[in-house]
Amino acid sequence: MTVDAMPVEATLIRRPMLVEVVASRLLTPHLRRITVTGAELDRFAYEGPDQLARIFLAPAPGVELHLPDSEQWWPGIQAMPAELQPVVRNYTVRRLDAGRREMDIDFVLHGDGGPASAWARRAAPGDRIGVLSDGADYAPPADTEWQLLVGDETALPAITAAIEALPPEARAIALIEVGSAEDEIEVRTPVGVTLTWLHRGGTPAGGSDVVIRTLRELALPAGTPYAFVAGESTMVTTVRRHLCTERGIAKERIYFAGYWKVSAH
Repeated sequence: MTVDAMPVEATLIRRPMLVEVVASRLLTPHLRRITVTGAELDRFAYEGPDQLARIFLAPAPGVELHLPDSEQWWPGIQAMPAELQPVVRNYTVRRLDAGRREMDIDFVLHGDGGPASAWARRAAPGDRIGVLSDGADYAPPADTEWQLLVGDETALPAITAAIEALPPEARAIALIEVGSAEDEIEVRTPVGVTLTWLHRGGTPAGGSDVVIRTLRELALPAGTPYAFVAGESTMVTTVRRHLCTERGIAKERIYFAGYWKVSAH
């Protein structure tokens, strides 16, 4: 299970909450899983496998982390002195155990080029960050007969969580682009799910066309589909265009999200 049920009487919290690192381990040479705990995590609003968590990091090493104290978190940050304003980034919750008040977040490592990657590389038990529930969009309609899940490393948490949450009778095809075989992770897949790892080799992240080439050669099942496509923006828009114009899948049955852009890195 991706998330344990929380008590019915619990009041969900929709403001930043403080959590502390309890474990950190490499899943692959470029992916680190960090487990955090916090007194309020049993009231974190979890809505689905692609649950967005905004994370709040201290603005610099050695600077104390200050969090907004209300749901109006952005005005709260703006009201802080510039040198105390936390860095905010978006990540997907890989696992939430509300009963144990634990959360896993997987970080793609790309050196110190970004504040989240730099923090994740050095994260150790006792380190603190803030987390905020900010919704989920994975939502197959009730009449869905099969699913197509497409993404790169940044979509790994959402796609793998979605796969593991599928019922045994579900049918799905998942295509995940990573650098090489060493970047693959173990995923529990129901019998009706086909997971294919695509390797871009020496091509930089976001510069490969392996996803669209594979998709164009793929025989898709008959029946009513639902597609979830996430990752680098150009890849996502190319896949969506292909599904709509060449495969005849209705736009409203495709969820797509550009998590990042090549030009931004």
